[in-house]
Amino acid sequence: MSEIDKLRAELKALSSEYAKIKTLPPEERGGFGKEINIKKQEILAKLARAEEEAENIDVAPIDISAPCAPNETIPKVKRGTKHPLMVELSRVVDVYASMGFNVMESRQLDDEFHMFDSLNFTKGHPARDGYDTFRTSEGFIPPAHTSTMQHRALKKYKEDLENGGQIAVVIPGRVFRNEDADATHEHTFYQCEGVFVSKDATMGQMFGVLKHFFEAYYGQALRIKTQPGYFPFTEPSAELLIEKPESLGGKGGDWLEMLGCGMIHPNVLKMAGINPEVYHGFAWGGGIDRLAMLKYGLNDVRYFESGKLEFLEEF
Repeated sequence: MSEIDKLRAELKALSSEYAKIKTLPPEERGGFGKEINIKKQEILAKLARAEEEAENIDVAPIDISAPCAPNETIPKVKRGTKHPLMVELSRVVDVYASMGFNVMESRQLDDEFHMFDSLNFTKGHPARDGYDTFRTSEGFIPPAHTSTMQHRALKKYKEDLENGGQIAVVIPGRVFRNEDADATHEHTFYQCEGVFVSKDATMGQMFGVLKHFFEAYYGQALRIKTQPGYFPFTEPSAELLIEKPESLGGKGGDWLEMLGCGMIHPNVLKMAGINPEVYHGFAWGGGIDRLAMLKYGLNDVRYFESGKLEFLEEF
């Protein structure tokens, strides 16, 4: 026990002596009380000196950010790394940003209007069931595709378009599907949406943008080809394939299907208050997980959401 603690204990014990005064004969009470007060003042004086001395003691500063005490051996600290999906997502965004595209953040809870109605999914449209959407008890939808952000992007940059500019935006985000997970399917994954609108947007421009993206992403010249596709929010619609890059072991004639794309449907433009007789646009969407799987030679998409350190430490 320190000196200060001892003096405080004495002071506390002395306080109990005051209760004895009323038990003494009247003629003894004055002298007894005076004696206790003298003792109390002596203890208080000693306590004040002890506390002042303690404040003046030189104490080495404590580094609260240090991994251990000064007299201990510093332990080896494992440094974390970026998740491979975040690495590839950043790379994708950087390439599009270098092409002049703005970036919008997606959301992880949305509504029926942005998920379907604003994208030309009519009531009862069978494609509404084809997305295997989750739903909350309040009727909200964890978005099944980043296309839920198309309407917001069109509305946000509509003024730029009307002032003689264009809409050019990419929207990366997490999406959710009510699917049974296996090596090629996962209930949670990432996509990147692209939207471009101007007075003279064409499919040729769209293919040029996407070709440039994949060439910049893989660092080599690539051939592309398309095949017919169907999406309610684009017309015409297509699926884009690229020649398998050399970095992925590709040879001439090897093709990879990468994303869906097409010219924005006039009804989608109208829903955002944009006149499809004056303005035209194109949009596309593709998975980030697929890019990462191809780049790192992975054969199971479930690794990304597994949380297994032995997998993540490889990156």
